[in-house]
Amino acid sequence: MIVDEYFMKLAIEEAKKAERKGEVPIGAVIVHHQQVIATGYNQRESSQKSTSHAEIIAIEEANQQIGSWRLEDCTLYVTLEPCPMCAGAIVQSRIPHVVYGASDPKAGCVGTIMNLLDESRFNHQSTVVQGVLEEECSLLLTDFFQKLREQKKQK
Repeated sequence: MIVDEYFMKLAIEEAKKAERKGEVPIGAVIVHHQQVIATGYNQRESSQKSTSHAEIIAIEEANQQIGSWRLEDCTLYVTLEPCPMCAGAIVQSRIPHVVYGASDPKAGCVGTIMNLLDESRFNHQSTVVQGVLEEECSLLLTDFFQKLREQKKQK
């Protein structure tokens, strides 16, 4: 658990990068043999691309680092439970372990709405650890959206 917390703190740092750029604060880190090989943070607003989620960005970087689309010896750490698109990318990239902080009641597809990573009809499943530094991850999002609502009221 201490290892999970260490890498989740790195994912939180990625989320803070997103927040500083006005993006929803979600961050991801991919670890291979206890070494960070890829990072990502949400960039949907700045890129105006639907797929610019933290996990997708980190997966693409990890693919380049490993030199393969298969990320079989990796663990993905992400501050928010992956959505259906990101869960699909996790399955497709064969990531065996996923650790996330906050659950996502609106789009979470790693246990909240459904669990695409444990779907036996797919040829790959991932183990999931949820709730690592959950309060800190949740607060990032809560504070961000509270500030956004306050800014909209002032306009």
